Amino acid sequence: MKTYTQTITKFLTAAVLSLSLPVMAQSTLDHNKMGVATLPDMTDGEIRKIDKANSKITIKHGEIKHMDMPPMSMVFNVKDKAILDKVQVGEKIQFVVIQDAGKMVITDIRPGK
Repeated sequence: MKTYTQTITKFLTAAVLSLSLPVMAQSTLDHNKMGVATLPDMTDGEIRKIDKANSKITIKHGEIKHMDMPPMSMVFNVKDKAILDKVQVGEKIQFVVIQDAGKMVITDIRPGK
């Protein structure tokens, strides 16, 4: 009889925990620290070179916070070649860069502040 009572007690305890854990998890989880997608920040930069033929742009940029990258000058790929028609060398800009298939790809460029 003791074994049957212990089995029922364990079962009921497990059932109560399984119902209460999702509620507790929702109230204590920080979604910014989970794998929840967030939009990358705009980064300040200055255009140094435009290579329309290869869909690339060289930018001297500030810190890219979401990639933990310090300020430097580097070449980026652009997602849409049409972005390059809207900018010129020497222009101050803000841009969004993402990691895509192992490459750093610019998805948006706007005039700088």
